[in-house]
Amino acid sequence: MASQSSASTAAATPASDPATQTTTPPPGSFPKILKNDPARTGFDPKTSWWVNYFKILTGSVTPEGQFHYRESRYRANEEKDCKRCDEFRDWAFNHSPTVIFLRDKIGQLNGKLDETNVVCRRCPARLTEDGEVHRQAGGFSPEHGILICANEVRDRKHLEDTLSHEMVHAWDHLRYKVDWLGEKDLKHAACAEIRASMLSGECRWSRETFTRGNFTLTEQFQDCVRKRAVQSVLARPRCKDDVEAVKVVNQVWDSCFSDTRPFDEVYR
Repeated sequence: MASQSSASTAAATPASDPATQTTTPPPGSFPKILKNDPARTGFDPKTSWWVNYFKILTGSVTPEGQFHYRESRYRANEEKDCKRCDEFRDWAFNHSPTVIFLRDKIGQLNGKLDETNVVCRRCPARLTEDGEVHRQAGGFSPEHGILICANEVRDRKHLEDTLSHEMVHAWDHLRYKVDWLGEKDLKHAACAEIRASMLSGECRWSRETFTRGNFTLTEQFQDCVRKRAVQSVLARPRCKDDVEAVKVVNQVWDSCFSDTRPFDEVYR
């Protein structure tokens, strides 16, 4: 599964271990991925999971070690997570009005999405030396289809949102041939991310308020869409920095936020 647009649903959360903090790398370079060192982190993959879990509860494992422990449990539970994800995917294709509608619209553009090219897999997260954790919930590849990260799926509704997001990308690609990597113009990717976050349901009031803990009295929906679009554009290799990401999103905001195709309005 190609990952050119998988960063569209990636969420980066900071690791708080001061030992992982380093100076900002020079332009054009990328922070190195941190590998586990039991002597430094307190997490030893050779011991049983419950021993490591007890050490976490007693504060004997650093935040970096907790990250590596989390990934080790995902590896151990990969088969179970993928089976659960497959069941949620099949439910969505049979019962979700949003997914069914998008599947039909994609079919009208001579595209096809089903269990053969919407696949559930474990997606390893990356912890880099700048203290950032990079993970994703899913991704879209024009050549291969849609990836759902089984280990990141919280529940059936979360999968429905993630699948809807990537299906909006699929419809956009069939309709407009989007420049996903921003090789020619990052505005393509910015517009696609605005539309996917707006139409998928991932920024609805209940998701923002109760799942993410974000609550504002005004423009909460718009703020969520804008923030997620900026994060996704920033993950593109051609995007220089967060200033450029914000600038590009702002340039296309009015036209793309008002474009609800193939829906008549924001449904979820």
